[in-house]
Formats: sequence, structure tokens, C-alpha cells
Amino acid sequence: MRQSGGWFTLRYMAEMQAHQQHTHPHKEAHFASSNSVRDVIIGMSDGLTVPFALAAGLSAAVPTKLIVLAGLAEIAAGSIAMGLGGYLAAKGDAEFYYNERLREEREIVERAHDEEEEIYEIFEDYGVDRVSSGPVLEALKRNPQAWVDFMMKFELDLQKPEKNRARQSATTIALSYVVGGMVPLAPYMLASSTGFALKLSVVITLATLGVFGGIKGKLLGTHWLRSAVQTMLIGGAAAAAAFTLAKLLSGHT
Repeated sequence: MRQSGGWFTLRYMAEMQAHQQHTHPHKEAHFASSNSVRDVIIGMSDGLTVPFALAAGLSAAVPTKLIVLAGLAEIAAGSIAMGLGGYLAAKGDAEFYYNERLREEREIVERAHDEEEEIYEIFEDYGVDRVSSGPVLEALKRNPQAWVDFMMKFELDLQKPEKNRARQSATTIALSYVVGGMVPLAPYMLASSTGFALKLSVVITLATLGVFGGIKGKLLGTHWLRSAVQTMLIGGAAAAAAFTLAKLLSGHT
């Protein structure tokens, strides 16, 4: 099965050249968005937005005590659901990776010629002819595990999953959701007036969304201000829609 090798081919070639050149190595500082960072972003984004919209919507119709109870119930249910989703997603990714690896291990034995052609084709996509890529192929053939690693990375664009990734993902997403969810709910726990709590929640949550969006933009390599504004607009729009809907429904009851 032939798939595009993407930028991994260029990186592999660069790594080979770096191993051959031991003097004055060139170092570049790039942020690599790790799985943990991705999990925090997923959990915090939903944790800040969903309870915020729920509390704002309920503010139009129910007392503060019920808002707190409903908010805590939503945070508990949401963190469990999000954590479970992260666990199943990571577990599925790991199973897919190892199934594909087993298939590649069989193919380099049973269909060695086809696999060799795939390596040539990967390099040819980037202007490397067969003569130049031949030594790489011969080196890989002498090391079957490295050959499989090459095909997993450059043909299938699959990375080996981290150990205990599923549990780590579930825990990180769930905890991030709880932390994010407590931000908009905290004012309702501290203020006696629902109206004041709503205003304070809006200010605190929008500010937190802005800071979180800016940090997310910096980590992901996008413009921090644009990311901050987008995150604030999404959270604010969700809360405004929930508040308006609750206001309309309460007016008809």
C-alpha cells in the first residue's frame, strides 16, 4: 500500500546527513506540539466553554444554588466523557499502529520487491533518483526492524505511540476539563446575586479564554492575538446563545 511520505522523508534525509557531519551541527529551535499539550488544549477549551455557556443560560431562569449544582454535575459528567473519549482515541491509535506494523513486517518478507519500489518512489517524490537512494535501501535491508520503522514513518506517516498513552490522555483531558470548568462556575459559588455572578463570570471567563487562546496560539505557531480573539469569540458566542435561548424559553413557561 503506497501513501505519501510527507515531510518525514526530508527529515530522514536530513538526519542521515547530520550523522555523517560531526562538525558544527546546525540546531533549530521549533516547538513540537506534544500529545500532552494537545490533551490540555482539548480539555481546557471545552471545560471553559461548555460550563460557561450552561451557567450563563441557567442564569436567565434559575437561582444561583441550582446553577452551581448543575454546573458541578456538568463538569463531572463532561470530564468523564472527555477523558473516556481521549482514552478510546489513544487506544485506537495504538491498536492501529501495531496492526499496521505487523502488516509491514509481513510485507518486507513476502513482498520485498514491492516494498523496495515503494522506498524508491518515496525518494523520487523529492527528486532523489534510484542511484542516490540505493545505498539507503541496502542499509535498510540489512536491518529489517529499521526497514519497518522507515516504512511506518515515511510511507504511512505513523509514529510509535507512547507507553501508557491512553491513560495519560484520559487523565490529562479530564483534569484540564475540570480546571477549565471551575473558572466560569467559581463566581456563582462566591457571589450571592445571580446577576452579579453572571457579570463576574463573563469577565473572568472571557479574560481566561483570551489568555488561554493566546498561549495556545504561541504553542501552535499561530498569531497569539488572533488565536486569543477567536477563542474569546467562540466562548462568548456560545454563552450568549445559551443565555438568549434560556431567556426565551423561560418567558414561555
